[in-house]
Amino acid sequence: MTAWLTGIGGFVLHNLTRLGRANLFLLRLLGALRFLFRRPGLLIKQLYVVGVLSLPIILVSGLFVGMVLGLQGYANLVDFGATSSLGTVVALSLIREMGPVLTALLYAGRAGSALTAEIGLMKATEQLASMQMMAVDPFERVLAPRFLAGCLAVPILTGIFTAVGILGGYLVAVVQLGVDGGAFWAQMQAKVELFADVGNGVLIKSAVFGLLANWVALFEGYEALPTAEGVSLATTRTVVITSLAVLGWDFLLTALMFGVW
Repeated sequence: MTAWLTGIGGFVLHNLTRLGRANLFLLRLLGALRFLFRRPGLLIKQLYVVGVLSLPIILVSGLFVGMVLGLQGYANLVDFGATSSLGTVVALSLIREMGPVLTALLYAGRAGSALTAEIGLMKATEQLASMQMMAVDPFERVLAPRFLAGCLAVPILTGIFTAVGILGGYLVAVVQLGVDGGAFWAQMQAKVELFADVGNGVLIKSAVFGLLANWVALFEGYEALPTAEGVSLATTRTVVITSLAVLGWDFLLTALMFGVW
């Protein structure tokens, strides 16, 4: 019994210690962002790496998610003669929930894991230590550009995912299933609100998820053990922790934004 309680206590203390280090890491990271005003080229390069190179999976996934929503929505609404509302169902599902959440999960799997592996390997090969020996702050030179680029890229990718998803829903609903195109767009325009839906879903949610995904990815890479196994475990933790954090914060933000609480 004593060993069991000791194990639980050690686990809790270990995770609280890591949480404290993660918060200190974030504060130091935010303080290093001012360096980017002097070196904007570093930010532009990372925007290409984490944003542009993530576009293929975002475009393909968004298209198929929208098409599936169109099929499922039609199958349920046709029984009630409400297929004219299909545009609203597809748009609100993507804008409020599926767009921000799925984009963050895809980003974590594609770009977040790559960031963790990159920083972990730089630590394992002592590149970060070499920078410190040459009086170069790795937070300013390496971590801050990747962090800010990721935080900017996720909302943009979310908007693209949502737009392509709506297009996929239109192709299935109007082109394939014969739903009236005018009703599809008219119902969507009447029900979707700019600030309440697009602002809360595509902008605020995606910004929070982007901060979480990049914070976790860079912290896990920076804290990874300088071995092949350590980098591998850090990459796995990045995807798992980011996924859980995104889903948990999605529940909290949805409850706060849409008047549940």
